[in-house]
Amino acid sequence: MTIDDQQVAPEVPLTPMSLDTLLGRIHHEWETRKRIFDLPTARFWKPTEGVDLSIDFLGRPVATPIGPAAGPHSQMAQNIVLAWLGGARLFELKTVQVIDDLEIARPCIDMETVGYNIEWSQELSVAASLEEYVKAWMIIEILRNWEPLRPFVGDDPGRHVFDMSVGYDLVGIQSDKVAGFIDSMLDATAVIDRLRAEIPEPFAEFRDHYFSPRVADTITLSTFHGCPPEEIETIPRHLMERHGVDVIVKLNPTLLGFERVESILHGTLGYDEIQLLRSAFDADTQFERAIELIDGLDRYARAHHRRFGIKLTNTLVVGNHRSFMPDSPMYLSGAPLHVLATAVLDRLCAALPGRLAVPGHDGTIMVSFSAGVTKANLGDTLAMGVRPATICSDLLKPGGYGRLAPMLKSLTADVAALGDSLESFRAVRLAAATDEGFRDGAEAHLAFITGEGRDAYSRDGNSKPPRSVDHDLEMWGCVACNFCVTVCPNDAFFKLPTGDRELAGRQQYLVFSELCNECGNCLTFCPENGDPAQVKPRLYLDRERFDRATGSRFLIEHSDGVWAAQAAPESVGEVPTLVDLLNGLEGLPLTP
Repeated sequence: MTIDDQQVAPEVPLTPMSLDTLLGRIHHEWETRKRIFDLPTARFWKPTEGVDLSIDFLGRPVATPIGPAAGPHSQMAQNIVLAWLGGARLFELKTVQVIDDLEIARPCIDMETVGYNIEWSQELSVAASLEEYVKAWMIIEILRNWEPLRPFVGDDPGRHVFDMSVGYDLVGIQSDKVAGFIDSMLDATAVIDRLRAEIPEPFAEFRDHYFSPRVADTITLSTFHGCPPEEIETIPRHLMERHGVDVIVKLNPTLLGFERVESILHGTLGYDEIQLLRSAFDADTQFERAIELIDGLDRYARAHHRRFGIKLTNTLVVGNHRSFMPDSPMYLSGAPLHVLATAVLDRLCAALPGRLAVPGHDGTIMVSFSAGVTKANLGDTLAMGVRPATICSDLLKPGGYGRLAPMLKSLTADVAALGDSLESFRAVRLAAATDEGFRDGAEAHLAFITGEGRDAYSRDGNSKPPRSVDHDLEMWGCVACNFCVTVCPNDAFFKLPTGDRELAGRQQYLVFSELCNECGNCLTFCPENGDPAQVKPRLYLDRERFDRATGSRFLIEHSDGVWAAQAAPESVGEVPTLVDLLNGLEGLPLTP
């Protein structure tokens, strides 16, 4: 799909929904559709008795080994809640930095084949990010204890952890703004007490509920590509000393070196079109220096009674060879990055024998992983010993958050076939790897994905574009594939049944424009010609945002017991149809 420049809405910030609106939406959807944020109960995760998928994350128990990576799925409260419903229990929150008024070009995500983006930090102010994370923390605690949900998530849904992500340099992290954010995540009492008053009547029993004020006490550090290693060393020490947190440092795939990355991407996997930038490799920390950095930070952490880990890997900086996103460079993710990240782990295991906390080494340096994790490779990925495996690219594909529960069901079957816990599963897989002559699980997995299993990661295996039909998208009526609902990381889209109305199709799709950041993902996967975020009815709750926007749009409000709407001049004729839908049997998924 391509986008007409004249269709692009002007740059506007995201406008999060308040806690009472989100909880009201949960209650309304549950009562009318038995869904939460449009996720059906069939995609909720319920633990299987007798199979333990838990991991240790920097000394903290986590009930499942997966969750959203720091990115579009961990920025807003409803994103995080959707991931929790799907079974995520480790949440790497979107990176917060001192510069919180970024102007990001649109579209900023390209998932047509593998995965690219030009969006790299939070799109909310630091204060708004804090509130989103605390709202998510409170909603999950409410849902954990909400009686109607227990048949679908279990009496004990298991422990979960929020992991902060901050960047990108020492000066910014030391600033009052970022330091204040960290302190408030460590003790969110003031925010929680302020938000209690917003808990609506359907959840009134939770107004006096105890919500732990310690929302997060670990940090994954993200630094700019090219950040000097001396600064990368200094920041974790500052975070451990000043804030008393345990720290993970995110590493770059450039640690493999230009020639090795080129050999894997262009040679083994066949991605000749990917434009590697030698300057990015030259500017990044070199492998030998990274080994010194990892060793020094681990020793420092243990000496100060803290825990240290590494994350593999950041995205790979590449040239923009495509026309979809406007900026260059762009950042590679998905299937090819999975191979590169595995190769980095393999090289680190060889260079740091006995130091990493993975089977066969049993060291102290925890390794988390985020690179092209899917249902098909989750078991193999976790068998390497990484904890957790966080996910982004796969959740941007049709099914969205609904892809998490099937991942966990598949993993449960894999684990149950070899034992009763993820740890016993890893032990059996390590023994199998060493029996085949491999040093450990990382070497075994790398051999598989660059050999017998290469097709799933190669250009040939990832070149098929999303399906399309030769038809222009319309405001009312479409092929009703539901893709716009599931691929939107912000849950901006929702659907309503047409009923007896004289409209094309059984379902109509609408968008809360204040939750839409024009990322372009729905445009990529919509099979029809047009941008769903612009063509489908664009609803606003805030008059200022409505007045500032352009193009076809509607301002909705609740009046005299029903939903009413005002429209931009070009949309006035559609108001009766919209109002009829909003007040239908299922109705607008908001409680007035």
